[in-house]
Amino acid sequence: MKIIITALFGLESLVKEDLLSIGYQKENITVTDGVVTLDVDEKNLASDVAAVNMWVRRGERVFFEVGTFKAETFDEFFEGTAKLDWNEFIPKDYVFIVNGFSRKSKLFGISACQSLSKKAIVKSLLSSRGLPEGASVNEDRTKGEVRIQFGIVEDQVRFMIDTSGDGLHKRGYRPLTHEAPIKETLAAGMISLAHYKPFDIEALVDPFCGSGTILIEAVLMALNIAPGKNRHFSYETLPYIGPKAYDMAREEALSLENSDPIDDIFYFGSDIDPKAVSNARQNAKNAGVESFIRFDVADAKDRTIEALNKLTSFDRHLIITNPPYGNRLLTQEEADKIYKMIGFNYLTKKGLCKKGVRLSVITPDDSFEKANRAKADKRVKLYNGNTKCQLNNYFKLDKSL
Repeated sequence: MKIIITALFGLESLVKEDLLSIGYQKENITVTDGVVTLDVDEKNLASDVAAVNMWVRRGERVFFEVGTFKAETFDEFFEGTAKLDWNEFIPKDYVFIVNGFSRKSKLFGISACQSLSKKAIVKSLLSSRGLPEGASVNEDRTKGEVRIQFGIVEDQVRFMIDTSGDGLHKRGYRPLTHEAPIKETLAAGMISLAHYKPFDIEALVDPFCGSGTILIEAVLMALNIAPGKNRHFSYETLPYIGPKAYDMAREEALSLENSDPIDDIFYFGSDIDPKAVSNARQNAKNAGVESFIRFDVADAKDRTIEALNKLTSFDRHLIITNPPYGNRLLTQEEADKIYKMIGFNYLTKKGLCKKGVRLSVITPDDSFEKANRAKADKRVKLYNGNTKCQLNNYFKLDKSL
């Protein structure tokens, strides 16, 4: 069978890394735009679904495939859907909800496809359960719910069942959020794309920490804490996967944690808003990592290299941050002023890093580069919600200093 993990564009390779870390073989993993597919043995579906939901940090949602077929007409779509063995995956009396999307295909009427697929699934269930055509299928929400998703890409239809429920970015530690918080999955991706090595020679600093997400995700990764350990998943209500698979995955995850206290602090966050800092501290506590991060109320412009050297006792720092965007919380002029301030603090006039720092900052498109007239050493195209962004990584040292 196939397990499908959706991902933000730009993070697909990191989802593959997540799967490799769990122990899956690279020949069983296929990466395409926005999707990572894992081939698994059908008899291990329950444990594999539980493990992937528990451990994938940079993916958005986990499905398993029911079937695929080609369809260029509504009749082909209906018949292909009805031929799938829905009785195997929709328990008796469960509610089932169908959503979907279409890209580069002749069928693009999503609402029509939703309606047709519902009718086709009912037809399949009636046939499998020996009920007459035209009978109704009972749906009782108190029994359970199955969320079905179809994707039509270049006339190829794929039907899947959602096993996550809430998106994987909902880790369970962040009920308190600052304005426009970054997704946990994207924050984890940023840490990896900046090539941060935990508990090494660099301190990790976020001068616009907001709700603390970037730093919290960095510590969770450093301590090998499973991102899904503090939440539940929709697969637990499916009898062919069930809560036992969750319990086993969580028990194994807890045994692999390495959260022993350490003497030094490697993670530092600050924000000009006292409420944001208070929320960040509470979120870190919820995640069980509050002792690893120091949060302070401070203006980002005062987090100069000299100030950081005194604050952290380190002489090397990775500045990684998600500053306010133009058209999001500020005007573009206000956002550019912030970008220039960041550049002034950590980059030379040549657009190279000042001594002792690396910089990783996410902004819409190339707005940070334009504001500072400094090309990043490595750029990664990403999406923060619906906003097309660019992660600007600066790591080359200005050797003239």
